[in-house]
Amino acid sequence: MPSREGPIGSHEEPIPPREAIAEARVRAPSRGNRRLEKLLEAVNADEQVKAWWHVSAVNATRRLAMSDHSWVHIQIVVNIGLRLARLLFRRGVVPSVTADYAMGERDAEVVIAAGCLFHCVGMSIDREDHERFSLFLTADRLGDLLASSYEEPERTIIVSEALHAINGHRRTGKPLTVEAGIVRVADALDMARGRSRVPFESGHQNIHSLSAYAIEEVKISPGRDRAVRVEIEMSNSAGIFQVDELLATKLRGSGLEEHIEVVARIDAEHEQRLIPVFRI
Repeated sequence: MPSREGPIGSHEEPIPPREAIAEARVRAPSRGNRRLEKLLEAVNADEQVKAWWHVSAVNATRRLAMSDHSWVHIQIVVNIGLRLARLLFRRGVVPSVTADYAMGERDAEVVIAAGCLFHCVGMSIDREDHERFSLFLTADRLGDLLASSYEEPERTIIVSEALHAINGHRRTGKPLTVEAGIVRVADALDMARGRSRVPFESGHQNIHSLSAYAIEEVKISPGRDRAVRVEIEMSNSAGIFQVDELLATKLRGSGLEEHIEVVARIDAEHEQRLIPVFRI
């Protein structure tokens, strides 16, 4: 999984827009999927998409003291989504684009990558109901980004399936496809402490920042009884909130519950004290 580079923080000096997006580049293993490669190339060359990621980061971290929603979050979620997809497909889980449209697993990867790339661009408008704003922005842009990869009517199918995945990633979402379920779970699995470093170390200590800061590492590997095994290493029992309240909520209703096993561990003997005292 890609490492998290430093997200924008409320205590840092503002950066001019062109400078802020200069380093934004999402990388993921395509494994020869040329259509996926073309989508990533198109997105990485698109300054409007990068600007949405930047404004989303500013709104989330600088203005709301939330966890990271920058392009780094996007890259991690894309990689998690593709990792989950490949493990699931290897164990016989059939993508919805195959079951419903006779398209292939590589087309499913494009749907998943697109859903992950655009799932939270609506944060550039507002946090509340950001999934709906993400739909508006993505619907106007994704078709053009896929123009070199798909002709109609396949292009519209890919766009529609990606939009459904974006809508389904919300806590109250109801994914109807395997691909949407994967995007939903992938977003929830970006939970390690790097994502909450800025708000936590800036003094914004609440259950969200505390619990995320307690997550040391998330490992995704092939399972024995299930297709996917997720192992979560915690330094403090506060991390249970991330696992039970956030991840479990996203996993339930994803349609993937029977295929993904989650195991969370804490070294209780050396449990890290995150704060000396919590005051309200």
